[in-house]
Amino acid sequence: MQNKIILINSTSHETRAAVLSQGNISELFLERSRKRTLVGNIYKGKVVKVLPGMQSAFVDIGLHKAAFLHVADIHTDISDIEDESEEYDDIVPTETSFPPIEDLLHEGQEIIIQVAKDATGNKGARLTMHLSLAGRHLVLMPNYSHIGVSRKIEDEDERDKLRDILKTICPAEHGLIARTVSKGQNIDDLVADRDYLLRIWAKVCESAAKSGAPKLVYEDDNLIFRILRDVVSEDTSELIIDNESDYNELLQFCKDYLPELEGKITLYNKPTPLFDAYNVELEINRVLDKKIWLRSGGYIIIDPTEALTVIDVNTGKFVGKRNFEETILKTNIEAAREIAHQLKLRNIGGIIIVDFIDMEVSENKTKVLNLLDELLREDRARASVVNITPLGLVEITRKRAQESVIRLMSEPCPYCEGRGVIKSRLTVCYDILRMIRRIGPESKGKRLLLEAHNEVADILLSNERESLDALEKDFDISIEVQFRPNFHLENYEIIPLNKR
Repeated sequence: MQNKIILINSTSHETRAAVLSQGNISELFLERSRKRTLVGNIYKGKVVKVLPGMQSAFVDIGLHKAAFLHVADIHTDISDIEDESEEYDDIVPTETSFPPIEDLLHEGQEIIIQVAKDATGNKGARLTMHLSLAGRHLVLMPNYSHIGVSRKIEDEDERDKLRDILKTICPAEHGLIARTVSKGQNIDDLVADRDYLLRIWAKVCESAAKSGAPKLVYEDDNLIFRILRDVVSEDTSELIIDNESDYNELLQFCKDYLPELEGKITLYNKPTPLFDAYNVELEINRVLDKKIWLRSGGYIIIDPTEALTVIDVNTGKFVGKRNFEETILKTNIEAAREIAHQLKLRNIGGIIIVDFIDMEVSENKTKVLNLLDELLREDRARASVVNITPLGLVEITRKRAQESVIRLMSEPCPYCEGRGVIKSRLTVCYDILRMIRRIGPESKGKRLLLEAHNEVADILLSNERESLDALEKDFDISIEVQFRPNFHLENYEIIPLNKR
């Protein structure tokens, strides 16, 4: 059943893509020309520092900050790679011990590496020497002998069939992974994809041989072509794009390499903006909200931090119809569905901690956790329930390669400096009174001009009038309060003037 529509809004400065399932937005992608993702790019880099104690190295790839390479991500001769990967990006060495990194790398050494994770916060980009080139149906792993099939292909007969094909067409000294969309494809389609990837790899090798380090030797596709490669599937009924130039480029690419997708691409040229026509713009603005209401009247709070994301579930206005346990179960089930949806929509990755409402019946706990686990398995990114803590908190991990949509669309509040809260008006009043007491001894006989936000000044003159009078008397000063509506609530100024 074809029920997925992909919308692409493309301008010179920004590309946005939204996936609609049954009319509702399920995934959102954002890429800006000034800050494109580096994930998938291949560089010829230079090792600038080896850290034996951390089994890591810093590599110069031409960015303002050196990128990070851990010993686990250095290519070694590994033959026992996990074959049951969910997708190609899950292919990792199964070894738990590694040789000393100083035996593998030295400062000044030039190496070929790929960006596995974008820089986030104060952390530089994460690198890997396990290179991979993604095509529509296959992933080529240069110099990495391995055959694999996406775990999302569950039919064992289909898996065996794909393995047999890959063994036949796999190039010497390289590896191949069959992606989920390879299901049902014939050998000719897979060979065409393999040859396309081999041509790209040949260009990478040629560029690397001619270049010194640091140098970008391969740039991954832009968002539009990554959507075509990674998101369009057999259940996609239409891909609608509103930029004629990009539309023509997509159409030509499909004619050359993916003719089966050509009929699914449509140019949108109506006066109403594309995202407005499909009510997507409103949903995008809601992505920044911390509180998400559930249909029952309950709600969840999503609070991202530097190390992890915390999600709290509350019954809110939902009081139920029968008993308290049933109310809690219904709220938690709704929350589980919304949490799985929001993780995809906001592209939240890393560690996620969920505080569901406590349930007394163990069967109900199992029901909620099984539902959450089932929904996470449908996520294109690797996500799973890892553990339940003794306090009943649910631990989730979700693969993160790029910054979340919230981080891309927002910046720390310049008023609260990223705290998420500001001082209360009363707290600011008490700060002012303490400051006057601090400077009082040296202001004897003077007039002090206090400038503060209207609401703070009003509290001082009404609720704290006696405190101001006492300060005037104690330090023989005169305090004049002026309202400043343009001031931030936390800001104030105390200006000593001439003697009274």
